[in-house]
Amino acid sequence: MTLSLTAFLLLTVIVSTASPLPLRPRFYSETCPEAELIVRNAMRKALIREPRSVASVMRFQFHDCFVNGCDASMLLDDTPNMVGEKLSLSNINSLRSYEVIDEVKAELEKVCPVTVSCADIIIMASRDAVAMSGGPDWEVKLGREDSLTASQEDADNVMPSPRANASYLIDLFAKFNLSAKDLVALSGSHSIGQARCFSIVFRLYNQSGTGEPDPTIEPMFREKLDKLCPTGGDENVTGDLDSTPLVFDNIYFKDLVAGRGFLNSDQTLFTYSETRKYVNRFSKDQSAFFDDFVEGMIKMGDLQSGRRGEIRSNCRVANRRPVNELLES
Repeated sequence: MTLSLTAFLLLTVIVSTASPLPLRPRFYSETCPEAELIVRNAMRKALIREPRSVASVMRFQFHDCFVNGCDASMLLDDTPNMVGEKLSLSNINSLRSYEVIDEVKAELEKVCPVTVSCADIIIMASRDAVAMSGGPDWEVKLGREDSLTASQEDADNVMPSPRANASYLIDLFAKFNLSAKDLVALSGSHSIGQARCFSIVFRLYNQSGTGEPDPTIEPMFREKLDKLCPTGGDENVTGDLDSTPLVFDNIYFKDLVAGRGFLNSDQTLFTYSETRKYVNRFSKDQSAFFDDFVEGMIKMGDLQSGRRGEIRSNCRVANRRPVNELLES
């Protein structure tokens, strides 16, 4: 069908500007100077209401940036023409608290309508979740645009399973120019929050298809997990990712050294030689962990697809239709 003038102009703009956007600190200093304060205040309210929610929001940066760059594609709801990322295997089983981002966006829209991108909100909110939980604080680079579309298939093809081992994770992170050290430091995001029994029952009862538990689990910790996640039990029950799930600290790494990692993808970082040295280092030096975590978050936040987008007024819905839909109409 003949391409309409509107669609043609839109396509021309997207193709002609298909390059990474320049990101910089204090991007909204003139257009929305209170943006970062508004985000942090909204996150503080979420923390008071439900402490677990901030850990959930922090993980949004991982699930967003690894799938076609940091563009808030993961926040889009499904449409008749699109199955989004919320239904991907990694997201449907682990992500929650989308309403916190909705609340942050609503506050920003009152002050600075259609100015602050949802993609930047994720970056700011993730930083704030760490800082408010006792972890490091840092200056974030901003200036991202929001994607016009999302893809469940893309998310399924990229995001790792909680069953993943260190070798697989190293290769995955390398595709994004993230090192083994970045992998271990960023895995420290599991210093706060919880995960479902769904993610570990295979470790407890059928590791590697053997019908036996993961031999790396410390015996007393395994007994605790057996009670939490019994065979045939409710797999939606949640367990703490480390011994101090409300505090961002290096206890997560101490737990891995002791064989008390909750997820297989966590414990494998200590059992694999290439990543063990970083686990040991971070378990002994919290400042080193904080420094390398911040470095990894900034590097991950730089990931972009190069596709231009928009500033959504509602993080769940694109303001305009993507080019591929316009071409079909």
